Amino acid sequence: MSRKSFYLVLAIAVVMGTFADSSAQKKRMRDYGLSYGVFKTGKYNAITDVAGVTVGQVTLNQGDDMRTGVTAILPHQGNIFRKKVPAAIYLGNGFGKLAGYSQVKELGNIETPIILTNTLSIASGLDGLITYTINQPGNENVRSVNGVVGETNDGGLNNIRARYVKPEHVLQAISQAKGGPVDEGCVGAGTGTICFSWKGGIGTSSRVLPANLGGYTIGVLVQTNYGGILEICGVEVGRKLGDYSYRKSVENKAYNEEEKKGDGSCMIVVATDAPVDARQLERMAKRAFMALAKTGSFASNGSGDYVIAFSANPDNFVEGEETHTVKVLDNDQMSPLFAATVEATAEALWNSLFAAETTKGVDGKVIEALPVEKVVKMIKKEKGIK
Repeated sequence: MSRKSFYLVLAIAVVMGTFADSSAQKKRMRDYGLSYGVFKTGKYNAITDVAGVTVGQVTLNQGDDMRTGVTAILPHQGNIFRKKVPAAIYLGNGFGKLAGYSQVKELGNIETPIILTNTLSIASGLDGLITYTINQPGNENVRSVNGVVGETNDGGLNNIRARYVKPEHVLQAISQAKGGPVDEGCVGAGTGTICFSWKGGIGTSSRVLPANLGGYTIGVLVQTNYGGILEICGVEVGRKLGDYSYRKSVENKAYNEEEKKGDGSCMIVVATDAPVDARQLERMAKRAFMALAKTGSFASNGSGDYVIAFSANPDNFVEGEETHTVKVLDNDQMSPLFAATVEATAEALWNSLFAAETTKGVDGKVIEALPVEKVVKMIKKEKGIK
């Protein structure tokens, strides 16, 4: 099949729904009267509240065993390779296959969109990013591309060995990236993920600092596929539901593989419009990792937990100069950003669970959605919320 024919088939498939895409915004934590933190959210309570940031997703949900996809995050709408953004990556627990880490660590910037997908599709993610970058006007002589591709292992519901994700899906996700509301739950890279033994997925949230604290926006997007002892808004939900890591050992029952529910992975992407550099972004990324603990994660041995943080502040977009003069926040001004990052990350993680739906996948395995109505009543009762 020629490339032209392939794209024609791809376009028809998208129209006919072969690659399912959720167009209706699912219910989120706040839709049930639950909120978290002290800072206000942005207009969409999403990573796209950071000006210029867009998100595109391709959901591959077909047949009995295709439960995977791609989520693309674009820091701005220009040529990212030419207008690199300050960035940092924090390794909470390095049981993962994140591509592009070393150059981001060394140079302190990102030069491509950020791609999230499944563990065995890292190569497709990179292939797609390379094609996208070298075909950008102005990049005709580019011979090196440091693509950033994160992953979690969706093999519990997806036939991951089939490697359904192709470079074309990565290009599609990038091309349809947009601002505004972001679909959550069983979409994009979260189509086949599992979180705390319930259905996980994509989640997002944002916070806007008061004017006297800088007025900056912090947006977070997550791909949840990890475990532990679920907590929501300080309530031990997993324990109360009787479903948590090591339950059988605690109850003195025989060991089995279910006790390894703490394993998994979580990808966290943090965006901000604050004028911060790579060092400060790494400090913010560390705080995002703290939010995992607020949800009940203990970063198990087999959990790949990574935070990618970048600044979308236009003042930092510089190119071709021998010296760069940029303004960055004083360290004493960072604490509000830290607090807002923790809040937005925790809520994004919870939103991924609230929006997810019961899913049947490979080998007939079924992962139930979080029993949201029951959980909401539980939390409201304990918190005294009417």
